[in-house]
Amino acid sequence: MPTLRLALCQVNPTVGDLAGNAGLVRSWSRQAAESGAQLVAFPEMMLTGYPVEDLVFRRSFVAASRAALERLAADLASDGLGELPVLVGYLDADGPPQVSGDAEPGRGARNAAALLHHGGIAATYFKHHLPNYGVFDEDRYFVPGDMLTVVRVGGVDVALTICEDLWQAGGPFAAARQAGVGLVLNINGSPYELNKDDIRLPLVRRRAAEAGATIAYVNMIGGQDELVFEGDSMIVTADGTLLARAPQFVEHLLVHDVELPAAQERPGPDHELADGLRVVRAEVGELPPAPTGPAATGGVIEPVADEAEVWQALVLGLRDYVNKNRFPSVVLGLSGGIDSAVVAALSVDALGPDRVVGVSLPSQHSSEHSREDAAELAKRTGLDYRTEPIQPMVDTFLANMSLSGVTVENLQARVRGVVLMALSNQEGHLVLTTGNKSELAVGYSTLYGDSVGGFNPVKDVWKTLIWRLAKWRNADATRRGETPPIPENSIGKPPSAELSPGQLDSDTLPDYDVLDPILIGYVDGDLGRDGLVGSGHDPAVVDRVLRMVDTAEYKRRQSAPGTKISMKAFGRDRRLPITNRWREDS
Repeated sequence: MPTLRLALCQVNPTVGDLAGNAGLVRSWSRQAAESGAQLVAFPEMMLTGYPVEDLVFRRSFVAASRAALERLAADLASDGLGELPVLVGYLDADGPPQVSGDAEPGRGARNAAALLHHGGIAATYFKHHLPNYGVFDEDRYFVPGDMLTVVRVGGVDVALTICEDLWQAGGPFAAARQAGVGLVLNINGSPYELNKDDIRLPLVRRRAAEAGATIAYVNMIGGQDELVFEGDSMIVTADGTLLARAPQFVEHLLVHDVELPAAQERPGPDHELADGLRVVRAEVGELPPAPTGPAATGGVIEPVADEAEVWQALVLGLRDYVNKNRFPSVVLGLSGGIDSAVVAALSVDALGPDRVVGVSLPSQHSSEHSREDAAELAKRTGLDYRTEPIQPMVDTFLANMSLSGVTVENLQARVRGVVLMALSNQEGHLVLTTGNKSELAVGYSTLYGDSVGGFNPVKDVWKTLIWRLAKWRNADATRRGETPPIPENSIGKPPSAELSPGQLDSDTLPDYDVLDPILIGYVDGDLGRDGLVGSGHDPAVVDRVLRMVDTAEYKRRQSAPGTKISMKAFGRDRRLPITNRWREDS
């Protein structure tokens, strides 16, 4: 049986940076060649970054993608890598890019893959299954492909597929079995969700069995607005054996020698395949010589604990949002509470202490222990710590306006927001807001106050998970012989906005241990009132919580973007009308 040395390049492209992304392909292809690779694969839409959303509708962008692909093929050859077949995702079109419903049938923008070889394009494939759920509505942007591309590489028939093709039964993987392929290359832009890595491996095994072939699955890493991609690339044989698996959340070159069945000569043309697909065959010429030494990077990386996984996702999402948008630094309010402490620790891990400014914004209601906890966190992490008392500014408002009650509480939050935005304008920082998913769900925030900011690293993190993350981060620091970044007081004390004397979150909300399970069922699980009550939750508490969630949609629409870690993130996944009289308890 032939043996191919595969290289899966788990890398971090940037949307719109065609030249930079092509440079990544060239440099990582060079590394792959130096490792003896004979076939290299990069992620979905590698050249353009992913997802490109409405950039699809710009003809200039589609043309630039196609031109960049042709330049890349030539550049790889000029780099001395012409013999190395390189699979790259890109944006293509076989007609004017436009909304698919208005396009000529079967023609339009394509989510495409190209196999580059000897300075040219040896084969192309267009994504067949287009996702239209959650964060994606690709059937709005793209036209589905109707072919299965099979390329003979080193005596092995290799089928090309893209991301969602793997998540749907039938289609290209069933067609691959009919076409008798030995290897399926599947290139991906599959965004992170907690425990998705536990779903992915069984899925790849099912598709490998369906195709009767080994699957090489390569996924990108990196942050793109709310999305974060974690990699988790792998190679799985037809019988389900996991040959190699890459780590999460880091760029990685996965190289592995794979024994594959030799291609069989087919006496006649292929008949129509599964899902009406037709087969398109191609063949690459001479490959790099068979390697003699062992593949150096083809081990199996074991998954990590949930808290470690989420922490890495949040760090990567924040780092890439800041760096790809070219912010020099971030600024956030440090209250001494758990949410701002976790965001500060995430920021330091993502950017380093020199790029993080933490500001204490005390009012007359700020407790001494909260000020001390904020200062202690700054000392432990080394971030730039400042104090800007807000009470004189609040008093000026109150001297000129007759305000009372919750209005005064909100005024304090809004003055804090003004101070943070002023520092952003003056010094160029990106303001980070620190509201967790539980608070966003029930509207427990002040518009233009504590919700102010350009990015929220913990937007998709429930309050109970915030505590778990804080405890994990401290324990991880202790394990490594470092100073735990988050003061124990911030973790252990009852949460409070400290906007009035003795105020606690529990004055307004159920305890988070009671609140979060209801919210998780309602928001993430789409359970209605009856389902929640049937799960054992108190009916009166359920009614109260659902009313708060339903009436807070207008606040969520104005919230900053933040890294998605769950199956149902606000903004990207859960979109409800603001003007809406339907109530679960009606």
